[in-house]
Amino acid sequence: MEKVIGVGGLFFRARDPQALRLWYQEHLGITPTPRNYDDLPWQTEAGITVFEPFPEATDYFGKDGKAWMVNFRVRNLDAMAAQLRAAGIEIKIDPEKYPNGRFARLYDPERNPIELWEPAGRNAKH
Repeated sequence: MEKVIGVGGLFFRARDPQALRLWYQEHLGITPTPRNYDDLPWQTEAGITVFEPFPEATDYFGKDGKAWMVNFRVRNLDAMAAQLRAAGIEIKIDPEKYPNGRFARLYDPERNPIELWEPAGRNAKH
């Protein structure tokens, strides 16, 4: 059976798409989609990706009106949190260390939930 080999994109609605593109670029290092074929799009490092539908009534994403949440892998959660806090962005690191790593939660300017994940040991490079 053929299978997909990775996430090709994440598409969602925004009140101010341009401002949100710039926020993600400035604070998380995500290069916006190029407007021509000469520039390169954001490229991720190889690693595991979790694909998991949640129950419709979940409160894990925050407010009821939020239908998605993105989880980004990071190398150093503490350094990323310090960088975000220095920029005035509130971030909460989960104090629990899970078998698969550490997590933190923040929200973009449109209050979309973002989870940062620092994989543990064997999960870090797969």
